[in-house]
Amino acid sequence: MKRLALLLALICSLTGLVAQNPAWQSLFDGKTLSGWKQLGGQARYEVKDGAIVGTAVAGTPNSFLTTEKTYGNFIFECEVNVDEGLNSGIQFRSLSKPDVENGRVHGYQMEIDATDRAFSGGIYDEARRGWLYVPELNPAAQTAFRRNNAWNLYRIEAIGHSLRTFINGVEVAHLIDDMTTEGFFSLQVHSIGSKEEEGKQVRWRNIRIQTTSLKPSPPGNIRVVNLLPNDLSEIEKSLGFKLLWDGKTTNGWRGAYKNSFPSAGWEIRDGELQVAKSAGAESANGGDILTVEQFGAFELVFDFNYSEGANSGIKYFVRELLQYTHEFQPGQPMTVPAEHAQKGSAIGLEFQILDDDRHPDAKLGAAGNRTLASLYDLIPADKTGHRSRAVRKPGEWNQGRIVVYPNNRVEHYLNGFKMLEYQRLSPLFNALVERSKFVIWGKQFASAPKGPILLQDHGDAVRFRSIKIRELK
Repeated sequence: MKRLALLLALICSLTGLVAQNPAWQSLFDGKTLSGWKQLGGQARYEVKDGAIVGTAVAGTPNSFLTTEKTYGNFIFECEVNVDEGLNSGIQFRSLSKPDVENGRVHGYQMEIDATDRAFSGGIYDEARRGWLYVPELNPAAQTAFRRNNAWNLYRIEAIGHSLRTFINGVEVAHLIDDMTTEGFFSLQVHSIGSKEEEGKQVRWRNIRIQTTSLKPSPPGNIRVVNLLPNDLSEIEKSLGFKLLWDGKTTNGWRGAYKNSFPSAGWEIRDGELQVAKSAGAESANGGDILTVEQFGAFELVFDFNYSEGANSGIKYFVRELLQYTHEFQPGQPMTVPAEHAQKGSAIGLEFQILDDDRHPDAKLGAAGNRTLASLYDLIPADKTGHRSRAVRKPGEWNQGRIVVYPNNRVEHYLNGFKMLEYQRLSPLFNALVERSKFVIWGKQFASAPKGPILLQDHGDAVRFRSIKIRELK
């Protein structure tokens, strides 16, 4: 009986281990392309030495070797080896529908990038929104990918709205998004720009997946991009973020030069804070709105959606009545001289929001310093090279980010791309102020240790949501 009891205990123990460590399922038998089909372009796919090999072909669009099955929640792994200079990727939760560009593959992609750009592991939304998580957000992980035809271990954890990527055990990206909850995998061979690149190859092997009893990796110390409207994830909370606007009320906000929120010109609708279209003049309708609370060193994240030809902005280190002889003190009655009641937008540093192609302000200022994501009238956003991919069309949602470090170093980001950085109050900064429209305020401009965050009314329809902030120490 004792032997039987021991045997039963051993069986139960092994069963428990199996339940805790679910078996991997292979998606590639190492010999054939069974279970896969090709979509899109005409790149060549074949099996060699236990790996799927994709070969670039000139004159054909992106090619995709796609699983016949679809998957929702999973942990996926494979090994990747790519020729230098070739761009590739692994599609996941992806789709192909006849009514979407005649069946073009679209959806999430984990990037494979054997170039100096070092975007491997980033999350790209193929044929939809473009870059969702740019590895520049996590520069320490940009060295995880091994080039020169080395094999790399790729891992994707897609559990609910959480999408995470890893290369060789290093977490590269963490995206929270809900656009697609299930789809197929694809092994991409990117289109090539010249005949000289023809014949370059990318290889995949040991392709496997888990779909049950999923255990995500422990939380990493990396930047999280959350695209769920007005949502604050647990990991964001742990990093100190809070919603600066609750998505429902005017709590915490008031009108510039006012003790209360504007009675007209702004509207809360469908989880969005919307400034109404008027005559296009600065602060001539509802006027600017700003936070009751003031901030010094901080990280501010916000989503915005601008209409065609629109002009607006996010301001920080605002000195509301800088042009007057007194400053507004929160909680105290305000008296603004009648001649100043519609003086214009309150003064501060500005993350410019602009339709660069249609608004005339884009051609004013100096060297493009009034364009989208610029430090208005001071420093232009860098939209050269791959950063040109940061700009989205009017009517599409963008994510902006402003980081002010305790040492006064400041960064502007647009859709994950760093657009500029500068040192507030440095000699160079002061020199830029001297040649700008802000020269009339001299050293008082943007010099306060703290200030409110301001959303600008410039008379154009602009929508805001997911405004969140954390203070930095």
